[in-house]
Amino acid sequence: MLLVVDVGNTHITLGVFDGKELKATFRATAKQPRTSDEYGIQLCDMLMHRGFDVKDIEDVIVSSVVPDVMHSLGSAIIKYFHVKPIVPSTLDMGLKINTEHPKEIGPDRIVDAVAAYEKYGGPVIVVDFGTATTYDIVTADGVFEGGVISPGIRTSARALWGGAAMLPEIEIRKPESVVAKETVSSMQGGLVFGYIGQTEYIVNKLKAAGYPDAKVIATGGLGNIIVPETDVIDIYDPMLTLEGLRMIYEKHKKAEK
Repeated sequence: MLLVVDVGNTHITLGVFDGKELKATFRATAKQPRTSDEYGIQLCDMLMHRGFDVKDIEDVIVSSVVPDVMHSLGSAIIKYFHVKPIVPSTLDMGLKINTEHPKEIGPDRIVDAVAAYEKYGGPVIVVDFGTATTYDIVTADGVFEGGVISPGIRTSARALWGGAAMLPEIEIRKPESVVAKETVSSMQGGLVFGYIGQTEYIVNKLKAAGYPDAKVIATGGLGNIIVPETDVIDIYDPMLTLEGLRMIYEKHKKAEK
């Protein structure tokens, strides 16, 4: 079996694949620093709790946008799983990167782009609703053209209540009406309706930049708040990043033969 690990700014998301089948997913916080032993024990406990034997994990692939995590996490995988983790940023991931500084592109964006292009074809716009929200274009012939990065909806919310002394911390959800009668639903409306507007505007601008027929694929945990409220998203695929890691792993193994 293959263990795929996506280290984001807020969460570490993991998936176990048996061939192409995603058997289970897990999530842990990425905010708290951990030693290699803490990571190793946590990973083993999560797997065993779901009925997996650690010995069944034959390979591990890790994508991370948090460099400080990689040393402890990589050491944990070697120590507890007895395999050296594969890091996608060191591999040919099958897309041409047409940006000024390709090495600056976050591996999560490339992994999402690989998965969206492989699953849905191109041209495709990939929207990942996470700590940051990214909007990226992949052309019909598999060229990653770059895109837009904006603050994620939860990041925006924290800035709002963190920067204004009289505004409370709130649950992020769509209020019943855009005409709010009190502070909490006023904030919820600003965040959610504002983010719907941002999503529609940026997607439409990307299409107008030369990709009018691009499919729009969304992923990321916060997408379930925005996607049902707009018709500019064609497909919401919450497992897109994990699928992308599996695809990159399979390309890597095929290239080795």
